[in-house]
Order: sequence, then C-alpha cells, then structure tokens
Amino acid sequence: MESLNNSFRKLPQYPNKVIQFGEGNFLRAFIDWQIQQMNKQGLFKGGVQVVQPLPTGRVKELDAQDDLYTVLLEGILDGKKVQSHEIIESINGTVNPYTEYDKYMALAEDDNIEVIFSNTTEAGIAFDENDTLDKIKQGEKSSYPAKLTALLYHRFELGKKGFHIIPCELINHNGDALKKTILQYADLWNLGEDFVNWINNDNEFYSTLVDRIVPGYPRDRAKDLEAEWGYKDQNMVKTEPFLIFVIEGNKDIEKVLPLKEAGINLVVTDDMQPYRNRKVSILNGPHTTMSPIGRLAGLETVGQVMADRDFYRFIDDEMHKEIIPVVPLPKDELESYAKGIQERFENPYVKHQLSALALNSISKYRARLLPNYKRYYEKYGKLPKRMTLALAAYLWIYNGKSEFDINDTADIVAGFEKIKGTDDYIHAALSNPDFWGKDLTKIPGLEDLVTKYYNEIGNKGTRQIVQEINAEE
Repeated sequence: MESLNNSFRKLPQYPNKVIQFGEGNFLRAFIDWQIQQMNKQGLFKGGVQVVQPLPTGRVKELDAQDDLYTVLLEGILDGKKVQSHEIIESINGTVNPYTEYDKYMALAEDDNIEVIFSNTTEAGIAFDENDTLDKIKQGEKSSYPAKLTALLYHRFELGKKGFHIIPCELINHNGDALKKTILQYADLWNLGEDFVNWINNDNEFYSTLVDRIVPGYPRDRAKDLEAEWGYKDQNMVKTEPFLIFVIEGNKDIEKVLPLKEAGINLVVTDDMQPYRNRKVSILNGPHTTMSPIGRLAGLETVGQVMADRDFYRFIDDEMHKEIIPVVPLPKDELESYAKGIQERFENPYVKHQLSALALNSISKYRARLLPNYKRYYEKYGKLPKRMTLALAAYLWIYNGKSEFDINDTADIVAGFEKIKGTDDYIHAALSNPDFWGKDLTKIPGLEDLVTKYYNEIGNKGTRQIVQEINAEE
C-alpha cells in the first residue's frame, strides 16, 4: 500500500497566499480544512506555507507525504450523523526556520502572501527579552512573536505591503496580545519608528475565537482506515463536523477569506466577547461542572455523562436554568447554540475523558462558571445549585478525599496543601482570593450551601445529590 503523495492531488497547486505558524492537528483540521473548502469552489485559489514554530515538529512527516493528509469528520451535526473523509491539499510546503532561515525570510518576499495564521499554544504569544535577531538567524530557539517580528521586519525593509495577521491561540484578545509583543521586540531591537508605524498602519491584527473539537490521530483505528481508503497516512487527523470561526476586526477580511461564501460558519464582528462568553459559558461551563461530579460518580467520559439519565438532566438543567438566562445574548441564539453543544457532547465517535477536563480546575471554575454564578445570584437573589455542587465537588477532591490526582498549577496546589485537612478547610478555600479572584464567602449563603453539599458528597455520593436536585425542579 502506497503512502499519500502528489499523485493523489485533484486540485491545482495554487500559489502561496498563507503563512501558517504551526503544523499540529488543530490548524490542519481547522484552518487548512477551511482553505480546502474554499479552493474546491474556486473561491480562494491559494496555498499554505507551514512554518514549524518549535525546533522539534512534524514538518518532515508532512513533507514525506508531499504535505497531503486526511481529515476524518465524525459526529452529529444538525441532528444527522456525519462520517466522511477528505484528502486535504491546502499545504504547498513547509519551512523549518531553525535550519532554513533563508527559506523562511523568502516568505516575506512573496507578494502573493496576504494572511498569517498561528496556533502555538496559549504560551506561544509571549515576550522573551533574551530573543535577538542574531539568535533567530543562527537557528537558536526563540519565541513565535520574535520569529514573526523578524519576518515582518524583512517585509518592511523590502517596502512591501503588510499582512492580515490572525492568531488562533486560545487566549482572550489574542490579536492585541500578539501585536503588543511584536512592538516590544521592535523596541528591544531598536527597529525604528518607521517600522513601528508600518506595523500599526500597514498590517491588520485580528482577535479570534476558534471552536472545533479535534481529537487528532485516530491511533486505535488507523490501520483499518488505511485499508478502507487504500493508502497509508501517518498524518491523518480526526475532528468533529461542527466548527465556528469568530474574527474580531476589519470586515474586509471577508473579501480576503471568502469563507462564508464557501459555507463555513464564520462570524466577523466588532466585538467577539459575546461569542467568547457564549462558548465559555455553554460549552466550557458544563464541562467544568460535569468533570468532578461525574468522576465522583464513577463516570469517565463526557459521552457517559450525556448517556446517563440523571446526569443528562442535571447538565441540561444547568445549561437552560442557570447559564442561558444570565448570558447577555439573544435567548434564541443561545438555545440554538446549546442544542449544538449537546450534540457535540453526545458525539459517539469522541471519547472525551472527564479526567482531561480536570486540568487546572480551579482557574477553569473561576473563568468559566464564576462569572455566571455571580450573574445568577444578582438576577435571582439565590444560589445556582448545580454550579454550587460542582464547587463542593472540587473542594472535596482538592482536600484529598478521592483517589484522583490533583493536576493544577504549582501555586494552586501549594495553596491547597496549606489548608488540606484543617478544621476550617472549606472557609479557608472559599475565602482565598488567590483561588477565585475574590472572597467567595462574601456571597450570602454560598459557604453554607457548599458545606452542605460537601458533607453530603461523603454521606450520599454525587449521584444521589444530583437526583435530589433534579427532583426539586
């Protein structure tokens, strides 16, 4: 059986229009898949040059298959089962800037390239004062913004137009953060006021919200899939059919990237925060609730939670009774989004582990549930029981009352170690602003209800508490 190679291409190899920092599963199943959809309809007619952001990466594996790979779509979309696969032909080539600096700089010389995408993890957009232009030229490890600044400076020196720069890292205001970091390097390296003006006036920076669950390489089925498809593919990537791409910034980007015309779920807006709040509240919020409560009841995956009568009702009620009423967006839009989220939670092809959702649980609760917790209390004058049970369950686990390991940041782990097993453990945990950003005991009744649920977890278990809350309403 032969590996994927150029003989499998069906589309023309279009000129480069995109630089992409990152060769991981997400960008290949999200950005490159979308470019494929535009190219199939003759709307974009552009290819991608992938830049490897770290000294180690997968560009060699991509090149071994002439940069082709398969995207496997599996899941439920609009109530219908989706199972399909497609060879993605968007990538024209790859560049390793650590070993191919001249080839990397040549990207700045290409007048056809208009757009830069990136996904270098949340830690990727960071400033390091030790980064220098010489280090980048010599192939030493450097940050993504530093490498991008070097590329932009070469583009500027050539007197060429700027780029549309669209980061996909999962941090709020990612476009603003990237631009700020680039300007820090411009100052550190004394690149001059003219370059700073060129960055500000000739380039468009966009902030984004990206949403698509990408489990990645389907290791357990890869051999069977290759036998079915008739070729080898070491870079295949599995993803759900749903996606949404929210871009904040100049609406001219719709002309540069005609994604809407290609049928892609793109939103270009002046303010992406309502969409971010929607995702964080309705997708991430229930994830954060079900993780401790479900695990304490012996459930292991999101799918098991949604297949369980008690827990499905509990999560459904949290969405519709505690979260949607307090998220500042039109109700019909939120209800429609929630329906899609439930389909994604129930996706039989994705085994999303509750243990994976438990990473950095305290900061997740603070970011994903606490804002709506406060909104709910302010609107109704009472406490949201489901979010409160989740809080009690986290405190139970972080007090060493379960067999689960605590996987959190060093400062959070250290903070809980100081109070673990103490008589005033619950008060000490809830009143610590380092955990939650404020003293939660100031919310009337919260400490009493958390204490009640905490004690009941030990006496009854989370399933019985879930059943009792379900029966109350």
